Amino acid sequence: MNLSWRGLAVTALVAFVAGVGGVWVGMIGMHALHHGRPGLHEVVHERLDLTPEQTTRIEAIEAEFTTRRGALEIEMQGANAELAAAIREEHGYGPRVTAAIERFHHAMGELQSETIRHVFAMREVLTPEQQAIFDTTVFDALTAEQQ
Repeated sequence: MNLSWRGLAVTALVAFVAGVGGVWVGMIGMHALHHGRPGLHEVVHERLDLTPEQTTRIEAIEAEFTTRRGALEIEMQGANAELAAAIREEHGYGPRVTAAIERFHHAMGELQSETIRHVFAMREVLTPEQQAIFDTTVFDALTAEQQ
């Protein structure tokens, strides 16, 4: 019977981590795409009629963000590996499991913060008219499930 409770606990923890990952994916615009709304990337590059200077500046911002996002994704993968090892060794909600979860949450929070900084950096490059369209797209993406 004890073994089945461990299996259930591991399954619940894996489901939780998968759920957190799903929320993250939703925040970067996939939810909006599934509901027929354009994603932020599409709006910026296809609907805002950027000048060549704006395009160059935004591409630099995106390149920097891609690098930072990659590093944070690697950190989250490392936290998940640490979590798997802790679960295997502790067989319960012990200190190593807790530490791995906190490591993952920290990296995920940093990624969310970096994403928001990235959004504001792109917004600064835009004209007021472009910013209005951009702002609506961001708002729609963040509130898609509430609408």
